[in-house]
Amino acid sequence: MTLKVYRSLLLLFLVNSVWTRTVRQVYDEMDPEHWSHYTFECPRECFCPPSFPNALYCDNKGLKEIPAIPARIWYLYLQNNLIETVSEKPFVNATHLRWINLNKNKITNNGIESGVLSKLKRLLYLFLEDNELEEVPAPLPGGLEQLRLARNKISRIPEGVFSNLENLTMLDLHQNSLLDSALQSDTFQGLNNLMQLNIAKNSLKKMPLSIPANTLQLFLDNNSIEVIPENYFSAIPKVTFLRLNYNKLSDDGIPTNGFNVSSILDLQLSHNQLTKIPPINAHLEHLHLDHNRIKSVNGTQICPVSIAVAEDYGFYGNIPRLRYLRLDGNEIQPPIPLDIMICFRLLQAVVI
Repeated sequence: MTLKVYRSLLLLFLVNSVWTRTVRQVYDEMDPEHWSHYTFECPRECFCPPSFPNALYCDNKGLKEIPAIPARIWYLYLQNNLIETVSEKPFVNATHLRWINLNKNKITNNGIESGVLSKLKRLLYLFLEDNELEEVPAPLPGGLEQLRLARNKISRIPEGVFSNLENLTMLDLHQNSLLDSALQSDTFQGLNNLMQLNIAKNSLKKMPLSIPANTLQLFLDNNSIEVIPENYFSAIPKVTFLRLNYNKLSDDGIPTNGFNVSSILDLQLSHNQLTKIPPINAHLEHLHLDHNRIKSVNGTQICPVSIAVAEDYGFYGNIPRLRYLRLDGNEIQPPIPLDIMICFRLLQAVVI
């Protein structure tokens, strides 16, 4: 009997020890100064998951104002509400915020209190998509890594708004109202680490000026761009993914070697006005040319190396790397020309 009691007590002690250690780990991972300073108060309009004490879920609640944010919160979800203003008061204690999602609200520039965003010193991700902004909000927190402003009414980018955002890697401005005049030569100055720039679905007629040199992904779909300037991509030597679908590019608007760029691996030129395939680089892997006005394909002409040389390449030779070629929606009739297959030995799919 005594042995059974001891065993029960030992089991209870071990369970309590494990539970206490697990709870302590949750607090320890919160990092700010000392876990005992934090309580688990939760705004009545929101949900605070016990298993994720750094997060506050206030999405889809019909909120018209931002509730007071507890000091422990790092991740704040406020999307799909009716919020019109962003004031300083709810964020007084929220000095550790890393992530704010304010997508799908009714926020205007006048509704953002001056300086409220820049005071969130630890903020890394700011989502303000599907609101009613007419210009990029300023000033912004200097530590931001992602800024998402898609589907607003933005037609103006204040001078110097990005100048202190050296850590920003992704800027999404697609589906706004940007004209060429909104993108000056110094608009993107300061974005030294930007990797993705999305300006699709705006009203651009020209390629934007002074894209940051480290940009890897440039998305310009659904504009009205007609011309690629000579040597345009020499200023962005790392660009890898380039999307220019749904523009007004013609053969005359593309320099002879405009897309013959070794860094570009994925080139999308669908839904333009091309009648022939522009010269490409041997490093290109994916080429989208569907829904243009191309009538025929000559593998000898488009091959980045001579067909004779291509035939001599061994399996491990430095052959052109094209793997995917899309040509449907043109006036090309099958079969696929044999010289296409001779040149592009690595082709896995051709869509005609």
